[in-house]
Amino acid sequence: MSRATEDYLKAVYHLGTHGDTVTTGMLAQELGVSSPSVSAMVKRLEDGELIDRSDGRGFRLTDAGEREALRVIRRHRLLETFLARALDVPWDEVHAEAELLEHALSDRLEERIDAALGHPTHDPHGDPIPPRDGPHSESWGVPLEAVPPGSRFRVERVSDRDSAALRHLGQLGVLPGALLDVEEPEPFGGPYWITVDGLRHPLGIPLTRLVHGRIEGTA
Repeated sequence: MSRATEDYLKAVYHLGTHGDTVTTGMLAQELGVSSPSVSAMVKRLEDGELIDRSDGRGFRLTDAGEREALRVIRRHRLLETFLARALDVPWDEVHAEAELLEHALSDRLEERIDAALGHPTHDPHGDPIPPRDGPHSESWGVPLEAVPPGSRFRVERVSDRDSAALRHLGQLGVLPGALLDVEEPEPFGGPYWITVDGLRHPLGIPLTRLVHGRIEGTA
C-alpha cells in the first residue's frame, strides 16, 4: 500500500464513522486535495476492491478496505501513545508526528511497541486503538455541546484534528478521564461554562464539539 492509498482509506473510514455517506467533495475537503485527484484515486481504490460505490450515493469501504484502514489507524494510535508516554511529546503534537511515522512502521516494531506499552486500548486523545485481529468499535459518545446544563460529564474522547484547540483544552484540564460540571451556556451563542478540578472556565461552541464522553448524573 502506498502512503496516499493508506491516507485515503483512513479518511474514508474517519468520515464514515460519523454516519456520513462519503462523497468525492467530502474526501477532497478532508484531505485538502482537488476533486479530480480524489476521483482518480477513488477509481483506483474501486478497481482494487477497497471501496464500493454500488449504492450510487457515495462510497464506502469494502471489508478489505476497512481492514487496511484499521491497520494504519492502529499503527497511528499506537505511535501517538508511544510518543506521549515514552518521549513525553505533548498531546497536541503527537498526531502530526504519528502521521509521518505510521507509513514506515513494520509489523515487528508495531508489536514491540504494543507490548512495551502494555497493550493499551486508547491513545492520549481517548481514541480506541484497533486490535490486531477481531472487531473494533469507533464510538464517539455524547458531544459536550449536547449535554444538559447542570450535568456532570466524564470526558472520554477529544478530537485531535486541531492542535491549537488540543493545547488549550489540555491547559484547562479537559482531558480523557476528566469530570466536568456543565453550566447553562451564555445566551445568543455565548460560551458554555464548565468547572473542572474546582476551576471555572468558558468554552466556545467550536470547542464543545470536539469533546465527547458520557453523562454521570447531576452536578
